[in-house]
Amino acid sequence: MPITLPPNLMVSVSGVRGRVGDPLTPELMSQIAAAFGSFMRTESAGGPIYIGRDSRVSGPMFSRAVISGLQSVGARVVDLGMVPTPTLLLAVEQEEASGGIVITASHNPADWNALKLVTGEGVFLAKEQSERFHHFLAQEDPQRASWDLIEPVIEDREAWQRHLSGILALPEVDVGAIKRRGIRVALDCVNGAGGPVMTELLSELGCIVEAIGMNPDGRFPRDPEPTAANLTELCTLVRDTGSEVGFAVDPDVDRLSLVDETGRAMGEDLTLAFAASVILMRNPGPVVTNLSTSQVLDDVADAFSVPLTRAPVGEINVAQQMMIEGAVVGGEGNGGVILPALHYTRDAPLAAALILQHLIDVGGPPSVAAARWPSYSIVKEKIRFPREALPRAYEMLEGDLDDAIVDHSDGLRLTWKNRSTWLHVRPSGTEPVVRLIVEAPDEGQARALLDHVAGLLEGVV
Repeated sequence: MPITLPPNLMVSVSGVRGRVGDPLTPELMSQIAAAFGSFMRTESAGGPIYIGRDSRVSGPMFSRAVISGLQSVGARVVDLGMVPTPTLLLAVEQEEASGGIVITASHNPADWNALKLVTGEGVFLAKEQSERFHHFLAQEDPQRASWDLIEPVIEDREAWQRHLSGILALPEVDVGAIKRRGIRVALDCVNGAGGPVMTELLSELGCIVEAIGMNPDGRFPRDPEPTAANLTELCTLVRDTGSEVGFAVDPDVDRLSLVDETGRAMGEDLTLAFAASVILMRNPGPVVTNLSTSQVLDDVADAFSVPLTRAPVGEINVAQQMMIEGAVVGGEGNGGVILPALHYTRDAPLAAALILQHLIDVGGPPSVAAARWPSYSIVKEKIRFPREALPRAYEMLEGDLDDAIVDHSDGLRLTWKNRSTWLHVRPSGTEPVVRLIVEAPDEGQARALLDHVAGLLEGVV
Protein backbone atom coordinates (compact mmCIF):
# COMPACT_ATOMS: atom_id res chain seq x y z
CA MET A 1 0.00 0.00 0.00
CA PRO A 2 1.12 3.65 -0.34
CA ILE A 3 3.26 4.94 2.52
CA THR A 4 2.57 7.94 4.74
CA LEU A 5 5.94 9.03 6.03
CA PRO A 6 6.10 9.90 9.76
CA PRO A 7 6.17 13.65 10.44
CA ASN A 8 9.38 13.35 12.49
CA LEU A 9 11.28 11.79 9.59
CA MET A 10 13.80 14.13 7.94
CA VAL A 11 13.17 14.07 4.19
CA SER A 12 15.49 15.90 1.77
CA VAL A 13 17.80 15.46 -1.22
CA SER A 14 20.04 13.66 1.29
CA GLY A 15 17.42 10.89 1.58
CA VAL A 16 15.32 10.03 4.61
CA ARG A 17 16.72 9.95 8.11
CA GLY A 18 15.61 9.84 11.71
CA ARG A 19 16.13 8.26 15.10
CA VAL A 20 16.18 4.48 15.40
CA GLY A 21 12.90 3.13 16.76
CA ASP A 22 10.99 6.38 16.29
CA PRO A 23 10.44 6.95 13.44
CA LEU A 24 12.88 4.46 11.89
CA THR A 25 11.78 0.85 12.20
CA PRO A 26 12.67 -2.19 10.09
CA GLU A 27 9.10 -2.20 8.79
CA LEU A 28 9.36 1.38 7.53
CA MET A 29 12.80 0.79 6.02
CA SER A 30 11.53 -2.30 4.21
CA GLN A 31 8.52 -0.41 2.85
CA ILE A 32 10.65 2.45 1.56
CA ALA A 33 13.12 0.01 -0.01
CA ALA A 34 10.32 -1.90 -1.74
CA ALA A 35 8.94 1.35 -3.11
CA PHE A 36 12.40 2.42 -4.26
CA GLY A 37 12.96 -0.89 -6.04
CA SER A 38 9.65 -0.51 -7.87
CA PHE A 39 10.25 3.17 -8.58
CA MET A 40 13.69 2.60 -10.08
CA ARG A 41 12.23 -0.01 -12.40
CA THR A 42 9.99 2.73 -13.81
CA GLU A 43 12.99 5.06 -14.14
CA SER A 44 15.68 2.81 -15.62
CA ALA A 45 16.59 -0.46 -17.29
CA GLY A 46 16.07 -2.82 -14.39
CA GLY A 47 19.62 -3.68 -13.40
CA PRO A 48 20.62 -4.67 -9.86
CA ILE A 49 20.38 -2.38 -6.86
CA TYR A 50 23.51 -2.13 -4.72
CA ILE A 51 23.25 -1.71 -0.97
CA GLY A 52 25.83 -0.91 1.69
CA ARG A 53 26.00 0.53 5.18
CA ASP A 54 28.25 2.25 7.68
CA SER A 55 29.16 0.78 11.06
CA ARG A 56 26.10 1.85 13.08
CA VAL A 57 24.70 -0.68 15.54
CA SER A 58 21.36 -0.53 13.73
CA GLY A 59 23.00 -1.02 10.33
CA PRO A 60 22.83 -4.84 10.04
CA MET A 61 19.19 -4.84 11.17
CA PHE A 62 18.18 -2.20 8.65
CA SER A 63 20.30 -3.82 5.95
CA ARG A 64 18.31 -7.04 6.28
CA ALA A 65 15.07 -5.07 6.18
CA VAL A 66 16.13 -3.15 3.06
CA ILE A 67 17.22 -6.34 1.30
CA SER A 68 13.89 -7.98 2.13
CA GLY A 69 11.95 -5.01 0.80
CA LEU A 70 13.91 -4.98 -2.45
CA GLN A 71 13.61 -8.75 -2.92
CA SER A 72 9.87 -8.56 -2.30
CA VAL A 73 9.41 -6.54 -5.50
CA GLY A 74 11.70 -8.76 -7.56
CA ALA A 75 14.75 -6.51 -7.49
CA ARG A 76 18.18 -8.03 -7.89
CA VAL A 77 20.28 -7.03 -4.88
CA VAL A 78 24.05 -6.77 -4.63
CA ASP A 79 25.18 -6.39 -1.01
CA LEU A 80 28.52 -4.68 -0.44
CA GLY A 81 28.34 -4.96 3.35
CA MET A 82 30.04 -2.23 5.38
CA VAL A 83 31.68 0.22 2.98
CA PRO A 84 32.24 3.96 2.64
CA THR A 85 29.40 5.79 0.95
CA PRO A 86 31.65 6.84 -1.97
CA THR A 87 32.64 3.19 -2.48
CA LEU A 88 29.02 2.23 -3.04
CA LEU A 89 28.31 5.14 -5.37
CA LEU A 90 31.38 4.31 -7.44
CA ALA A 91 30.33 0.64 -7.62
CA VAL A 92 26.85 1.59 -8.84
CA GLU A 93 28.36 3.68 -11.63
CA GLN A 94 31.04 1.16 -12.62
CA GLU A 95 28.79 -1.88 -12.60
CA GLU A 96 25.90 -0.17 -14.45
CA ALA A 97 23.38 -0.86 -11.70
CA SER A 98 19.88 0.59 -11.62
CA GLY A 99 20.63 2.37 -8.39
CA GLY A 100 21.72 1.94 -4.83
CA ILE A 101 20.84 2.46 -1.18
CA VAL A 102 23.34 3.48 1.49
CA ILE A 103 22.21 2.82 5.04
CA THR A 104 23.91 5.65 6.91
CA ALA A 105 23.09 8.81 8.79
CA SER A 106 26.51 10.20 7.92
CA HIS A 107 27.55 12.69 10.64
CA ASN A 108 24.43 12.31 12.82
CA PRO A 109 24.70 10.70 16.28
CA ALA A 110 24.68 6.93 16.78
CA ASP A 111 20.97 6.77 17.57
CA TRP A 112 20.16 8.01 14.05
CA ASN A 113 20.15 6.15 10.77
CA ALA A 114 19.00 6.87 7.24
CA LEU A 115 18.61 5.74 3.68
CA LYS A 116 20.59 7.62 1.05
CA LEU A 117 19.11 6.85 -2.36
CA VAL A 118 21.35 6.55 -5.41
CA THR A 119 20.63 6.70 -9.15
CA GLY A 120 22.18 4.46 -11.79
CA GLU A 121 24.70 7.21 -12.54
CA GLY A 122 26.21 6.80 -9.07
CA VAL A 123 24.90 10.08 -7.64
CA PHE A 124 22.12 10.85 -5.18
CA LEU A 125 18.61 11.56 -6.38
CA ALA A 126 18.28 15.12 -7.62
CA LYS A 127 15.40 17.32 -6.52
CA GLU A 128 13.08 16.47 -9.42
CA GLN A 129 13.65 12.72 -9.19
CA SER A 130 13.40 12.82 -5.42
CA GLU A 131 10.01 14.54 -5.73
CA ARG A 132 8.85 11.87 -8.17
CA PHE A 133 9.90 9.18 -5.71
CA HIS A 134 8.07 10.83 -2.81
CA HIS A 135 4.96 11.05 -5.00
CA PHE A 136 5.40 7.34 -5.81
CA LEU A 137 5.66 6.56 -2.08
CA ALA A 138 2.46 8.43 -1.32
CA GLN A 139 0.40 7.21 -4.29
CA GLU A 140 1.60 3.82 -5.50
CA ASP A 141 1.32 0.31 -4.14
CA PRO A 142 4.51 -1.58 -5.14
CA GLN A 143 3.74 -4.78 -6.99
CA ARG A 144 5.18 -7.73 -5.08
CA ALA A 145 7.01 -10.49 -6.91
CA SER A 146 5.67 -14.06 -6.98
CA TRP A 147 7.71 -16.61 -5.07
CA ASP A 148 9.49 -17.91 -8.15
CA LEU A 149 10.68 -14.43 -9.19
CA ILE A 150 12.42 -13.58 -5.92
CA GLU A 151 16.08 -13.07 -6.81
CA PRO A 152 18.95 -14.36 -4.64
CA VAL A 153 21.22 -11.78 -3.01
CA ILE A 154 24.71 -11.44 -4.46
CA GLU A 155 27.56 -10.42 -2.16
CA ASP A 156 30.34 -8.20 -3.49
CA ARG A 157 33.25 -7.73 -1.09
CA GLU A 158 35.69 -6.29 -3.64
CA ALA A 159 34.11 -2.86 -4.13
CA TRP A 160 36.57 -1.12 -1.80
CA GLN A 161 39.52 -2.69 -3.61
CA ARG A 162 38.25 -1.28 -6.90
CA HIS A 163 37.79 2.11 -5.26
CA LEU A 164 41.30 2.00 -3.77
CA SER A 165 42.81 1.03 -7.11
CA GLY A 166 41.04 3.97 -8.75
CA ILE A 167 42.49 6.43 -6.24
CA LEU A 168 46.03 5.07 -6.50
CA ALA A 169 45.86 5.17 -10.32
CA LEU A 170 45.02 8.89 -10.45
CA PRO A 171 47.74 10.81 -12.36
CA GLU A 172 47.51 13.60 -9.77
CA VAL A 173 48.65 11.23 -6.99
CA ASP A 174 52.38 10.47 -7.14
CA VAL A 175 52.35 7.30 -5.08
CA GLY A 176 56.12 6.89 -5.26
CA ALA A 177 56.83 10.41 -4.02
CA ILE A 178 54.36 10.08 -1.14
CA LYS A 179 55.86 6.73 -0.14
CA ARG A 180 59.38 8.15 -0.15
CA ARG A 181 58.26 10.92 2.21
CA GLY A 182 57.03 8.38 4.81
CA ILE A 183 54.48 10.78 6.28
CA ARG A 184 53.37 10.13 9.86
CA VAL A 185 49.57 10.51 9.97
CA ALA A 186 47.35 10.65 13.04
CA LEU A 187 43.93 9.22 12.18
CA ASP A 188 40.51 9.32 13.88
CA CYS A 189 37.76 7.24 12.28
CA VAL A 190 35.30 7.63 15.20
CA ASN A 191 34.57 3.85 15.12
CA GLY A 192 32.86 4.30 11.77
CA ALA A 193 33.30 2.50 8.47
CA GLY A 194 36.57 4.31 7.78
CA GLY A 195 38.86 2.31 10.05
CA PRO A 196 39.74 -0.59 7.74
CA VAL A 197 39.73 1.38 4.48
CA MET A 198 41.69 4.43 5.64
CA THR A 199 44.30 2.15 7.23
CA GLU A 200 44.76 0.29 3.96
CA LEU A 201 44.90 3.46 1.87
CA LEU A 202 47.52 5.08 4.09
CA SER A 203 49.53 1.86 4.19
CA GLU A 204 49.55 1.74 0.37
CA LEU A 205 50.88 5.31 0.43
CA GLY A 206 53.73 4.40 2.77
CA CYS A 207 52.42 6.38 5.75
CA ILE A 208 53.14 5.68 9.40
CA VAL A 209 49.72 5.64 11.04
CA GLU A 210 48.85 6.56 14.63
CA ALA A 211 45.16 5.94 15.15
CA ILE A 212 42.16 6.22 17.44
CA GLY A 213 38.50 5.31 16.92
CA MET A 214 39.36 2.39 14.66
CA ASN A 215 36.92 -0.27 15.86
CA PRO A 216 34.01 -0.15 13.36
CA ASP A 217 31.33 -1.03 15.89
CA GLY A 218 29.23 2.12 15.49
CA ARG A 219 29.62 3.16 19.12
CA PHE A 220 30.98 6.62 18.49
CA PRO A 221 33.23 7.87 21.32
CA ARG A 222 32.42 11.52 20.52
CA ASP A 223 30.11 13.60 18.36
CA PRO A 224 30.82 11.98 14.98
CA GLU A 225 30.77 15.16 12.90
CA PRO A 226 34.43 15.99 12.14
CA THR A 227 34.23 19.67 13.07
CA ALA A 228 37.19 21.35 14.74
CA ALA A 229 35.43 21.40 18.12
CA ASN A 230 35.07 17.60 18.09
CA LEU A 231 38.72 16.76 17.35
CA THR A 232 40.42 17.46 20.68
CA GLU A 233 41.65 13.85 21.07
CA LEU A 234 43.04 13.83 17.53
CA CYS A 235 44.82 17.13 18.20
CA THR A 236 46.43 15.54 21.27
CA LEU A 237 47.38 12.45 19.28
CA VAL A 238 49.12 14.59 16.64
CA ARG A 239 51.19 16.35 19.29
CA ASP A 240 51.98 13.21 21.29
CA THR A 241 53.12 11.20 18.27
CA GLY A 242 54.87 13.95 16.33
CA SER A 243 52.59 13.38 13.36
CA GLU A 244 52.84 15.69 10.37
CA VAL A 245 49.09 15.78 9.79
CA GLY A 246 45.87 14.60 11.41
CA PHE A 247 42.95 13.15 9.45
CA ALA A 248 39.41 12.73 10.79
CA VAL A 249 36.59 11.15 8.79
CA ASP A 250 32.89 10.90 9.48
CA PRO A 251 31.14 7.53 9.96
CA ASP A 252 30.39 6.95 6.26
CA VAL A 253 33.76 8.27 5.09
CA ASP A 254 32.77 11.01 2.65
CA ARG A 255 34.15 13.95 4.67
CA LEU A 256 37.74 14.62 5.75
CA SER A 257 38.85 17.17 8.35
CA LEU A 258 42.44 18.23 9.04
CA VAL A 259 44.69 18.87 12.03
CA ASP A 260 48.05 20.53 11.42
CA GLU A 261 51.43 19.37 12.75
CA THR A 262 51.14 21.55 15.87
CA GLY A 263 47.91 19.83 16.91
CA ARG A 264 45.66 22.68 15.79
CA ALA A 265 42.35 21.70 14.21
CA MET A 266 42.23 23.41 10.82
CA GLY A 267 38.53 22.81 10.23
CA GLU A 268 37.02 21.29 7.12
CA ASP A 269 37.13 24.08 4.56
CA LEU A 270 40.88 23.81 3.95
CA THR A 271 40.44 20.19 2.87
CA LEU A 272 38.79 21.27 -0.36
CA ALA A 273 41.17 24.22 -0.84
CA PHE A 274 44.26 21.99 -0.56
CA ALA A 275 42.77 19.27 -2.76
CA ALA A 276 41.72 21.79 -5.41
CA SER A 277 45.26 23.19 -5.48
CA VAL A 278 46.62 19.75 -6.38
CA ILE A 279 44.19 19.36 -9.27
CA LEU A 280 44.38 22.92 -10.60
CA MET A 281 48.18 22.88 -10.62
CA ARG A 282 48.03 20.00 -13.07
CA ASN A 283 44.72 20.55 -14.83
CA PRO A 284 43.33 24.10 -14.57
CA GLY A 285 39.58 24.33 -15.07
CA PRO A 286 36.30 25.40 -13.47
CA VAL A 287 35.63 24.79 -9.78
CA VAL A 288 32.22 24.35 -8.11
CA THR A 289 31.35 24.46 -4.44
CA ASN A 290 28.35 25.28 -2.28
CA LEU A 291 27.16 28.53 -0.74
CA SER A 292 28.46 27.60 2.73
CA THR A 293 32.10 27.04 1.73
CA SER A 294 34.94 29.35 2.76
CA GLN A 295 36.09 32.10 0.43
CA VAL A 296 39.60 30.64 0.62
CA LEU A 297 38.45 28.49 -2.31
CA ASP A 298 37.85 31.71 -4.26
CA ASP A 299 41.46 32.64 -3.52
CA VAL A 300 42.65 29.26 -4.81
CA ALA A 301 40.56 29.58 -7.99
CA ASP A 302 41.83 33.13 -8.54
CA ALA A 303 45.44 31.99 -8.13
CA PHE A 304 44.98 29.57 -11.03
CA SER A 305 42.82 32.03 -13.05
CA VAL A 306 39.83 29.67 -13.19
CA PRO A 307 36.14 30.40 -12.52
CA LEU A 308 34.39 29.32 -9.33
CA THR A 309 30.63 28.71 -9.25
CA ARG A 310 28.52 28.22 -6.12
CA ALA A 311 25.51 25.91 -5.85
CA PRO A 312 22.97 25.25 -3.08
CA VAL A 313 24.17 23.05 -0.22
CA GLY A 314 23.79 19.33 -0.89
CA GLU A 315 26.16 16.95 -2.65
CA ILE A 316 23.84 16.34 -5.59
CA ASN A 317 23.37 20.08 -6.13
CA VAL A 318 27.14 20.57 -6.34
CA ALA A 319 27.61 17.47 -8.53
CA GLN A 320 24.94 18.60 -10.99
CA GLN A 321 26.47 22.07 -11.24
CA MET A 322 29.90 20.51 -11.79
CA MET A 323 28.52 18.58 -14.75
CA ILE A 324 27.03 21.76 -16.19
CA GLU A 325 30.24 23.77 -15.74
CA GLY A 326 32.60 21.00 -16.81
CA ALA A 327 34.38 21.41 -13.47
CA VAL A 328 37.69 19.62 -12.90
CA VAL A 329 37.27 19.62 -9.11
CA GLY A 330 34.66 20.67 -6.57
CA GLY A 331 32.93 19.75 -3.38
CA GLU A 332 31.66 21.18 -0.13
CA GLY A 333 33.34 23.07 2.67
CA ASN A 334 32.41 20.34 5.14
CA GLY A 335 35.45 18.33 4.04
CA GLY A 336 33.80 16.76 0.98
CA VAL A 337 36.00 16.61 -2.15
CA ILE A 338 34.57 15.62 -5.55
CA LEU A 339 36.89 14.70 -8.42
CA PRO A 340 35.00 14.00 -11.67
CA ALA A 341 37.96 12.03 -13.03
CA LEU A 342 37.08 9.41 -10.39
CA HIS A 343 33.38 10.04 -9.79
CA TYR A 344 30.88 12.78 -8.90
CA THR A 345 30.86 11.93 -5.20
CA ARG A 346 32.31 13.36 -2.00
CA ASP A 347 35.14 11.01 -1.14
CA ALA A 348 37.28 11.13 2.03
CA PRO A 349 39.87 8.49 0.97
CA LEU A 350 40.37 10.42 -2.28
CA ALA A 351 40.69 13.65 -0.28
CA ALA A 352 43.31 12.08 2.00
CA ALA A 353 45.43 11.03 -0.98
CA LEU A 354 45.19 14.53 -2.47
CA ILE A 355 46.11 16.17 0.85
CA LEU A 356 49.21 13.99 1.12
CA GLN A 357 50.09 14.97 -2.44
CA HIS A 358 49.63 18.62 -1.51
CA LEU A 359 52.15 18.27 1.32
CA ILE A 360 54.60 16.92 -1.27
CA ASP A 361 53.79 19.80 -3.63
CA VAL A 362 54.40 22.53 -1.01
CA GLY A 363 57.36 20.73 0.54
CA GLY A 364 56.15 21.21 4.07
CA PRO A 365 53.51 20.43 6.71
CA PRO A 366 49.89 21.66 6.75
CA SER A 367 50.73 24.98 8.42
CA VAL A 368 53.04 25.81 5.52
CA ALA A 369 50.31 24.84 3.05
CA ALA A 370 47.78 27.05 4.85
CA ALA A 371 50.15 30.02 4.95
CA ARG A 372 50.00 30.25 1.16
CA TRP A 373 46.42 31.57 1.36
CA PRO A 374 44.64 34.41 3.19
CA SER A 375 43.36 33.47 6.62
CA TYR A 376 39.67 33.73 7.51
CA SER A 377 37.57 32.79 10.49
CA ILE A 378 34.37 30.85 9.91
CA VAL A 379 31.84 30.35 12.72
CA LYS A 380 28.84 28.05 12.58
CA GLU A 381 25.84 27.68 14.84
CA LYS A 382 22.69 25.56 14.83
CA ILE A 383 19.52 27.05 16.28
CA ARG A 384 16.00 25.81 16.83
CA PHE A 385 13.81 28.02 14.69
CA PRO A 386 10.37 27.40 13.12
CA ARG A 387 10.84 26.84 9.41
CA GLU A 388 7.55 28.50 8.57
CA ALA A 389 8.98 31.75 9.97
CA LEU A 390 12.08 31.69 7.77
CA PRO A 391 10.70 33.81 4.86
CA ARG A 392 9.87 36.58 7.34
CA ALA A 393 13.31 36.19 8.92
CA TYR A 394 15.08 36.47 5.56
CA GLU A 395 13.17 39.65 4.74
CA MET A 396 14.04 41.16 8.10
CA LEU A 397 17.74 40.26 7.78
CA GLU A 398 17.97 41.79 4.31
CA GLY A 399 16.50 45.02 5.62
CA ASP A 400 18.80 45.18 8.62
CA LEU A 401 22.01 44.09 6.88
CA ASP A 402 22.20 46.28 3.79
CA ASP A 403 24.81 46.83 1.03
CA ALA A 404 25.16 43.07 0.53
CA ILE A 405 25.06 40.86 -2.56
CA VAL A 406 21.93 38.77 -2.01
CA ASP A 407 21.48 35.12 -3.00
CA HIS A 408 18.14 33.34 -2.40
CA SER A 409 18.98 30.03 -4.10
CA ASP A 410 19.43 28.22 -0.76
CA GLY A 411 17.97 30.09 2.19
CA LEU A 412 19.62 33.51 2.39
CA ARG A 413 23.26 34.31 1.63
CA LEU A 414 24.54 37.86 2.07
CA THR A 415 28.02 38.75 0.83
CA TRP A 416 30.10 41.89 1.49
CA LYS A 417 33.07 41.45 -0.85
CA ASN A 418 34.75 44.69 0.19
CA ARG A 419 34.85 43.37 3.76
CA SER A 420 35.67 39.73 2.85
CA THR A 421 32.60 38.75 4.86
CA TRP A 422 29.52 36.64 4.19
CA LEU A 423 26.53 35.19 6.04
CA HIS A 424 24.47 32.12 5.16
CA VAL A 425 21.18 31.25 6.89
CA ARG A 426 19.41 28.07 5.79
CA PRO A 427 17.34 25.16 7.13
CA SER A 428 19.36 21.97 7.52
CA GLY A 429 18.49 19.03 5.29
CA THR A 430 19.88 16.51 7.78
CA GLU A 431 18.82 17.84 11.19
CA PRO A 432 15.73 19.70 12.51
CA VAL A 433 17.68 22.94 12.90
CA VAL A 434 18.49 26.18 11.07
CA ARG A 435 22.17 26.74 10.32
CA LEU A 436 23.90 30.10 10.72
CA ILE A 437 27.34 30.43 9.09
CA VAL A 438 29.48 33.56 9.03
CA GLU A 439 32.97 34.07 7.63
CA ALA A 440 35.11 37.18 8.15
CA PRO A 441 38.81 38.10 8.29
CA ASP A 442 38.97 37.42 12.03
CA GLU A 443 36.95 35.57 14.65
CA GLY A 444 35.85 38.70 16.47
CA GLN A 445 34.16 40.13 13.39
CA ALA A 446 32.61 36.78 12.48
CA ARG A 447 31.30 36.14 15.97
CA ALA A 448 29.91 39.66 16.31
CA LEU A 449 27.91 39.30 13.08
CA LEU A 450 26.64 35.83 14.01
CA ASP A 451 25.55 37.00 17.46
CA HIS A 452 23.80 40.00 15.89
CA VAL A 453 21.93 37.73 13.46
CA ALA A 454 20.99 35.28 16.21
CA GLY A 455 19.62 38.15 18.27
CA LEU A 456 17.55 39.42 15.35
CA LEU A 457 16.11 35.95 14.77
CA GLU A 458 15.08 35.69 18.42
CA GLY A 459 12.88 38.71 17.82
CA VAL A 460 11.07 37.02 14.94
CA VAL A 461 9.46 34.28 17.03
